[in-house]
Amino acid sequence: MAFRPLVRPAAAAETRCVTRHRLHPAWLVAAVAFVALVGAAGFRATPSVLLHPLHAEFGWPLATISAAVSVNLMLYGLTAPFAAALMDRFGIRRVVAGALLLVALGSGLTVGMTTSWQLILCWGVLVGLGTGSMALAFVATVTGRWFVHRRGLVTGVLTAGGAAGQLIFLPLLAVLVRDHGWRMAALVVAVAALAVVPLVVWLLREHPADLGLPAYGAAEVVPPTPPAGGAAARAVGTLAAAARTRPFWLLAAGFAICGATTNGLVGTHFVPAAHDHGMPETTAAGLLALVGVFDIVGTVASGWLTDRVDSRLLLGAYYALRGASLLVLPGLFAGTTEPSMLVFVVFYGLDWVATVPPTVALCREHFGVSGAVVFGWVFAAHQVGAAVAATGAGLVRDQLGDYAVAWYAAGTLSIGAAGLSLLLRRPSGEAPVARPVTVGRRAWSYRD
Repeated sequence: MAFRPLVRPAAAAETRCVTRHRLHPAWLVAAVAFVALVGAAGFRATPSVLLHPLHAEFGWPLATISAAVSVNLMLYGLTAPFAAALMDRFGIRRVVAGALLLVALGSGLTVGMTTSWQLILCWGVLVGLGTGSMALAFVATVTGRWFVHRRGLVTGVLTAGGAAGQLIFLPLLAVLVRDHGWRMAALVVAVAALAVVPLVVWLLREHPADLGLPAYGAAEVVPPTPPAGGAAARAVGTLAAAARTRPFWLLAAGFAICGATTNGLVGTHFVPAAHDHGMPETTAAGLLALVGVFDIVGTVASGWLTDRVDSRLLLGAYYALRGASLLVLPGLFAGTTEPSMLVFVVFYGLDWVATVPPTVALCREHFGVSGAVVFGWVFAAHQVGAAVAATGAGLVRDQLGDYAVAWYAAGTLSIGAAGLSLLLRRPSGEAPVARPVTVGRRAWSYRD
């Protein structure tokens, strides 16, 4: 399988006149995808509020309950490339609807569980597979099919849906667990997942060509090309072909470091590290939630910049700035929330997943129509990096008594990721050009 840069031919003729204005259906597809992504993020984050209630009721060790979360995290990453291939073969609508049904099944079945392996099966396997099918590879598929103009901005908005999902669901679920028990929270997740299914089936379209339209900002209608072979074979074949290229390893290595320095280290160990320095856990958790708020702003802004600035330069800047912030973090911990820590939270939050829009753009630039599947594998590397860092930082804390070495190592790795990003070279070929669109005898001007 050979990869070529995605190049679209210029329009044969300029649009003669504009006869009508209407909202391009790509925006409706993006809105439905955003709802699904918000839900997926909230569903995946739910086990964090069930940890202590399950321990109190069943007496299971926290390590056993955490194993379900670990399985969930790994499947969330490893499912992504196969889900992207399944979307190419069977359609976005079927895969996302099936994923929501898996989440509803996994969450709903937990109310009757009696042993710990059932928790691992339900929250680890079923919910992990379901949310993994609506991970960032889903974002790459939607934006790759429906957008040429403003693709980076839409990628940023959809990626920010992940942070929004946690901000929306976690406080609600925490209140439900406190007032009505963990079973009510699990049932609410199941019902919420089922409620999104009709919306997906009704409004989530597959390709703009199915409506006789080009993608938003494209010059012509491009009929979808049916993929050859099975979805699993395509996912593995795409990996085998991509692994023979230098850009894949540079992107995968950088994104593995991204996962290690966000979900794996800060997301998992920031609260206990702050508590080691005398800060109350509730205060530290509030700071981490504030990171999520600024994450939304930073990711949307990164998407806007991706449409205007070389993605290699953006990634280099993001990783370098993240590395610098992590290197100074050990000196910022204190028993109270000092202004310097607030500056870190704002700065780090803006950078949290700002790396996603330029990484998606580079996958599509280097691997063309296979870019979504390739990004799925790059995202799998992200989750592997997160898992390794989560365990490694815990070992550092156990052996040395504090997290300082972990923070310094993460900062150094981030600066290394900046260098990896700058080593990427622009592939040969012209960049896609957005032009006015003529469909049949009518000229359409799409408003935003």
